[in-house]
Amino acid sequence: MKETPVTIYTSESELRFPWRLAQRMWHDLMASRELAWRLTVRDISARYRQTFLGFTWAFLPPLATALLFILLNREGVIKVSATHIPYPAYVIIGTVLWQLFTDSLNAPLKLVTANKVMLAKVNFPREALILSAMGQVVFDFGIRLVILVVVFVVYQVPPTWGILLTPLALLMIMLLGIMLGLLLTPVGVLYNDVSAALPILTSLWLFLTPVVYPPPQHGLLAVLFRFNPVSPLVIAARDLATQGTFTDLAPFVIVSILTLSGLVLMWVVYRISFPILVERISG
Repeated sequence: MKETPVTIYTSESELRFPWRLAQRMWHDLMASRELAWRLTVRDISARYRQTFLGFTWAFLPPLATALLFILLNREGVIKVSATHIPYPAYVIIGTVLWQLFTDSLNAPLKLVTANKVMLAKVNFPREALILSAMGQVVFDFGIRLVILVVVFVVYQVPPTWGILLTPLALLMIMLLGIMLGLLLTPVGVLYNDVSAALPILTSLWLFLTPVVYPPPQHGLLAVLFRFNPVSPLVIAARDLATQGTFTDLAPFVIVSILTLSGLVLMWVVYRISFPILVERISG
């Protein structure tokens, strides 16, 4: 007869036993896959079920931003330097990539906040919320791929071999957003200021990222672009898909390594902080 697994809770910090912590984290990650899938399906269905436009809402945010800047550029309100592909294609691809980042950034806090009641009453692997957040981001981006296909056809942008490596850059964009989202989640659960400030932060951040115009080569903005971790990832994804080359390979590699390292660290912080957060939520 198979014995029922026993979980022992102690007051000792898991950080005192790193190897044991790593094993538990991996075990909980694997054990949370089924729950994560169910949460993803539930949340996606609930989000689009009671809307008139349905999945069209996944298209609207990046398209609205792109169309605004296309109109401003066409009317001469803003002047954008030459781009290697038609400007409308450049800005639409950029806004879709930016939406992938902002969705990833907001997803962890949204999922934890939406499931506060379940967190307070049910003991389950918290990694399920991370996987569910990633699943929902991937689903929404999958819908927006239709926009990119239309852009490539309408503006006659020939696909290159680099499109095979584009998913790597897309993955890094998503993981960077998830990592930063996990960093903000413990504070965001306790204080609503984080949720209120995120739209303002991302709106300003957009203009420091080569989304709607190429990165400047001189001046203060050039420095800010250079130290913006999202910039090399967006540049890599767009250039691989449209030119087949890594324009800034070194920054891309550096940001990717920092993203993966930071993701593991934030996962640990997320896991260690959750008992305290659940206690505060329950209280």
